[in-house]
Amino acid sequence: QVQLVESGGGLVQAGGSLRLSCAASGRTFRSVHMGWFRQAPGKEREFVAAISWNGGITSYADSVKGRFTISRDNAKNTVYLQMNSLKPEDTAVYYCAARYAVLSRTPDENPYWGQGTQVTVSS
Repeated sequence: QVQLVESGGGLVQAGGSLRLSCAASGRTFRSVHMGWFRQAPGKEREFVAAISWNGGITSYADSVKGRFTISRDNAKNTVYLQMNSLKPEDTAVYYCAARYAVLSRTPDENPYWGQGTQVTVSS
């Protein structure tokens, strides 16, 4: 079992930055692949970024590539999402997800989720 708790969301102006954190509980954190998804009002949850268990492999949605960076600190059981050059269309609830297999870009295929943190980007 993996429990996830996100933090770091908030209100920021367009062009600004935020860093999200996802703290995980459980001794098996170093074995899980992690990622971030987001869900805007009236839209489906979508993939944002993923990172392998050892941090060696990352992947991003095209919409955030070059602006967002995912990283992890296995000593702190935490994964991060650094978000730069934020745009109003980045406004959403951001969720942390985990999976023992490679993280899937299909939300339903990932079994562990946090409660989400709101990110609002004003124009």
